[in-house]
Amino acid sequence: MKVRGQSGPVLLPYQQAWVADPAPVKVIEKSRRVGISWAEAADDALLAASAKGMDVWYLGYNKEMALEFISDCAMWSTHYQLAAGACEECVIEDEDKAILAYRITYASGHRVTALSSRPSNLRGKGGKVVIDEAAFHPDLPGLLKAALALLMWGGRVAVISTHNGDENPFNELITEIRAGKKPYSLHRVTLDDALAQGLYRRICATLGRTWTAEAESAWRADLVDAYGDDAAEELFVIPSRGSGAYLNRALVESCLEPEIPILRWRCEDEFALQPELLRQAEAEAWCLEQIAPRIPKIDPHQPLVMGEDFARSGDLTAILVLQRQVDLIWRAIALVELRNVPFRQQEQVLFFLLDRLPGRWSGAMDARGNGQYLAEVAQQRYGTRIQPVMLSPEWYREQMPRYKAAFEDRALRLPRHSDVVDDHRALKLDKGIAKVPDGAHTQGADGGQRHGDSAIAGALAWFATGLEWGPVEYTSAARSVWRGSREDDDAFNRRHGETREPAMVFGGFRTGAGCGW
Repeated sequence: MKVRGQSGPVLLPYQQAWVADPAPVKVIEKSRRVGISWAEAADDALLAASAKGMDVWYLGYNKEMALEFISDCAMWSTHYQLAAGACEECVIEDEDKAILAYRITYASGHRVTALSSRPSNLRGKGGKVVIDEAAFHPDLPGLLKAALALLMWGGRVAVISTHNGDENPFNELITEIRAGKKPYSLHRVTLDDALAQGLYRRICATLGRTWTAEAESAWRADLVDAYGDDAAEELFVIPSRGSGAYLNRALVESCLEPEIPILRWRCEDEFALQPELLRQAEAEAWCLEQIAPRIPKIDPHQPLVMGEDFARSGDLTAILVLQRQVDLIWRAIALVELRNVPFRQQEQVLFFLLDRLPGRWSGAMDARGNGQYLAEVAQQRYGTRIQPVMLSPEWYREQMPRYKAAFEDRALRLPRHSDVVDDHRALKLDKGIAKVPDGAHTQGADGGQRHGDSAIAGALAWFATGLEWGPVEYTSAARSVWRGSREDDDAFNRRHGETREPAMVFGGFRTGAGCGW
C-alpha cells in the first residue's frame, strides 16, 4: 500500500514493532492518535483471513470505536485483496441481553467482530482479544480475566491504551509488568517517539503537505498547547495525579531489621589535604575495625549483590550489600555510608569490601557525574561483575516498580533506622516516574544532608539481582611489593580468620586478597 508522496513501508517502526510482537499477551501505553489501533487492524485482518489464523474479538468502550476499527479492517482487507464479506451489523445474545456487534467474515471461516465492553461477551469464545483504550473500560480487571481464559486454547490478548490516571487499573497493570509480576510484553510510544520515527512526515505525505523541521516543531507546539494541562498524560504517557510518597511508611518499615548494621565514616574537610599515606592508613584502620569483622558472617554459598549511590560532599555515598537467604529473601549484610570521604579513600573502602566478598556476587554503581570515576575503576578491577548505571528517567521508569514490588512481596530486609525510612520516603512520583526530586534533601541523624541515598543504593542493589554472578578472570600488570611485615599479616589472619597474601601496587594503592588497597 502506497501513501501519497511517501515511499517505503506503510507502518512506521513503532507500529511494525507492535504488529511483529508474537507474545501471547502484549500491552502498549501510548500517546493519542499515533496509529496503534490502525496498525492492529492491519494485523488482525491478516490473522482472520489466514486458514491457520483465528477469530478476532475487538472491544472498544463505545460504538464509534467499534465502527472505526471494523472500517479499518475492511480497508486493510481491500488493500491485501483478501476474500472477505462485507461488514455487517449483527446481534450476539448475551444471557438475557442482545448485544449489537459489527463483523467481517473471511473465506477462511474466521471473523473479526467488534462488540461492547462486557466480560461476559467473551464467555465461550476463542481466538484473539483486542482491548482498545483499556484505561477507559468500566471493568478492566474483569475484562482481562475473561480475555486471558482464551490463552488456554492458543488465543492471544492485545491491550492498547492511553493513560487515565495513576490509580487506574491500566496503570496498575503497567506497573505490575515493569515489576516483573506479570509476564507480558510491554511497549511504550510517546508523541516524541512517534515523531522521531516519522509520524509527522507521514501526516504531511497523506495530506499533501511539504514536510520541514520547522513545520513539525510548530505542529508539535500547537498540539501540546491544545491539550494544555492534559498534555503530559494524553501525549507523553505520564499518568495524571501522580504525587506523594512512592513508598508508604508501613510498607518500608515492614522490611527493616534492627540487627543489620550501618557502618559510617565521616571525614573533616582537612582530611582530604593530609598526606596520602596517612589517608591510606586511616582508611585501612576504619575498614579493619568496621568492615573486616562482618566478612566471616557472610555465607560463601549464597549469592550477593552490591548497590552504590555516589556523593563526594553535601550528600553521602551509600554502599549496600545484600545476600540471598535460604528462604529467598535478600537480606542486607551491611549499609556503608561515607560522608565527605576523599575520592581515593572511597575507592579504597570499596575495594576493601569487594575484595573480600566470597562466592558469587555482582554490583551496580551510580555512574553519574563524579561517580563515573569510581564505577569505571571498579569495572576495570572486577570486570563484568560491576555494572555502571546512568540513573536516567528511563532507568527509574523500568526499575523502580521492581524495587517497590520487592517491598510489597517482603523480598528484602534493610537496616531499621530512621534515615533508611526517610530516604525511601523521599521517593516521589515525578511526571509518573518514581525518583528523589533534585531539590529534596533531608537531614540525617548525624546532622548531615541526605538525598535518598540508601534508597538509590537499594534500588541499584535490587537491579543487580538480575545481573550475572560469578568470578571474572583478569590479569594484573601490577608489580608485587610488600608494605608490611609477615608478622603483621599473620596477626591479621588470626584476628579475622582470613589469609592475607602479598599485596600488589595498583594505581598507587595496594591490592590483593589480604589488604584491599
